[in-house]
Amino acid sequence: MVPSIRAAYNRAFTQEAYQAYLQELSAKHPGALEFRVAETPIFIDKAFKEKVLDACESIVDVIAGFNFKTISKQAIPDNVNVPNENNHSHFIAFDFGICENSAGELEPQLIEMQGFPTLFGYQVFQDQVTRKHFTIPENYSTYLNGFDAPAYIALLKEIILANHAPENVILLEILPHQQKTKIDFYCTSDYTGIPIVCLTELIQEGRNLFYEKAGKKIAVKRIYNRIIFDDLQQQSDAIQEKGKLLLADLDVEWVPHPNWFYRISKHTLPYINHPYVPETKFLSDIKVIPENLGDYVLKPLFSFAGQGVIIDLKPGDIENIPDPHNWILQKKVKYADVIITPDIPAKAEIRIFYFWKDGAARPIATNNLARLSKGKMIGVRYNQDKEWVGGSLCYFEK
Repeated sequence: MVPSIRAAYNRAFTQEAYQAYLQELSAKHPGALEFRVAETPIFIDKAFKEKVLDACESIVDVIAGFNFKTISKQAIPDNVNVPNENNHSHFIAFDFGICENSAGELEPQLIEMQGFPTLFGYQVFQDQVTRKHFTIPENYSTYLNGFDAPAYIALLKEIILANHAPENVILLEILPHQQKTKIDFYCTSDYTGIPIVCLTELIQEGRNLFYEKAGKKIAVKRIYNRIIFDDLQQQSDAIQEKGKLLLADLDVEWVPHPNWFYRISKHTLPYINHPYVPETKFLSDIKVIPENLGDYVLKPLFSFAGQGVIIDLKPGDIENIPDPHNWILQKKVKYADVIITPDIPAKAEIRIFYFWKDGAARPIATNNLARLSKGKMIGVRYNQDKEWVGGSLCYFEK
């Protein structure tokens, strides 16, 4: 992205430095780093950063609008509608591909968004370790809007804890110590002091929830929710049965409330009009199937990690969809082969973190993560046996 910095980084890169980097990333919580870490960060100049943030702010205009709850009401499936929803999502993540437009110019294109947490804790740690092992220009930062690590952690902690003691706030996930992103759970616990609790460990007594620690029952006042209901529905019957308690009228606060996972999602895309947001329509609104289907991608509203996405579309694919109101047809974007590597160039996605504390009129951009790919889709499962791919981070010009 920034040719001079990219050239200097690649010249200085050694496998020895990369292995030392991986070793330090893994040493803090041995065995917890289960996804591939890319050999390089991404360097983004000020102009491209402003394009990304302009798109984000335009989408935030819609999300913070007075009628957003009305237009997103149908986004929440009846079987996962959780009581006691609050007024906004505490966290939003926007995924942008680094793409090439028809003029051959680089531009961001929104791929997806989610009213849900992501690797908020791990990215702080990764930045710190990256700077120890590789040369990062001083005027480049992973953080946005003037944040640095202490200010970012302070805001994250404020939003997650609110006015509660750490022991009364839990990071809730299904079998958390088996998740590929568990290193983020451990880093989040390090920074906030909250315990990591499995859904199966919750104890319900009426409207109250508890967990056990050292033989003592601890009250749960607030839940930092990492459970995705799509994932819950793939679990054993016993875990799914346990998960029904999440739909009860509980005396707990959610951060973020589970309903925002659906409200701020692919369901929001058809309501956005911005040059960096691909044209998107609900499949049920399509009266005539486009002749140029190869220019579109078909996505289910309710899935995660790229499951169910149909890239190479044929007319029969659309005709065979039994529930078109649960699908979107999105104009395909062209990922740019933009990151120069020792063999073939890599494609990249940037995820921008937005934090929204109670009482604020709008959320604010704080930090990011990145993913590099040489496969057809972004993600670890699509990049087996490749190098200079995987999880990473962006350094933005200040």
